[in-house]
Amino acid sequence: MLDYLLDFVIGLGIGVIAGLFGVGGGFLIVPTLVFLGVPVHVAVGTSLACIVLSSLSAGITHIRKGAVLYRVVLVKEVFSAPTAVLGAYMSSLLPEAYLKLIFAFLLLYLALQMWKGKEKTDYGMGGDQSGEVGETKTFRVAVVGVLAGLTSGLLGISGGVLNVPLFHTYIGIPMRYAVGTSSLALFFTALAGSIGHYRLGQLDVHTAFLLAPGLIVGARIGALLVHRAHPEHLRRAFAIILVIVALKMLL
Repeated sequence: MLDYLLDFVIGLGIGVIAGLFGVGGGFLIVPTLVFLGVPVHVAVGTSLACIVLSSLSAGITHIRKGAVLYRVVLVKEVFSAPTAVLGAYMSSLLPEAYLKLIFAFLLLYLALQMWKGKEKTDYGMGGDQSGEVGETKTFRVAVVGVLAGLTSGLLGISGGVLNVPLFHTYIGIPMRYAVGTSSLALFFTALAGSIGHYRLGQLDVHTAFLLAPGLIVGARIGALLVHRAHPEHLRRAFAIILVIVALKMLL
């Protein structure tokens, strides 16, 4: 009974962070599973399955709040999917230490931009502030898709830590919409990755199901908190998350 309660609490905590910031939470899930005795390759696959659940729960909540830009999700994923495959291939050719170093400094730069930046009052795309966009800056969305896809393939992460800051600082999407759009995009990214790991036998379905209730509830709570949080507080809290992930890459 205590084991089930612990799984729920772990899932709940990770789910809240995932839903609140529009990230997959893999940087928390993988080390937690490894600490609990799960082999690292299986932990990565199981983490992606967990992200499928948390991002779906958060995504549905953001959709109901009208905070998802569907065209951005579509364009981003069209470019993320093939570049993730390319990134996976490139990962065997490039030194992992250099990749982590470059990625860590990119995250630190984005953290600085998020911390000192001002909240966007429009999408910077010529659209209104409804759930859809007007004349989307397709090229910039495609760039985000390529960067997120390559990073996912090269480093085995979901890409959420890049989605939100680039959506916000590079494309000009307000934080609430950046988080909501990232949450839905992560569902498709993580689903593709988890299927691949499942076929390789690198996914612990039992562990994923044990964490599922907490992840689903936590992600919904986090997604609801996004729409109550002050945009500046949300942006600066995300900057801190970026610094934590960057330091984890460097250490």
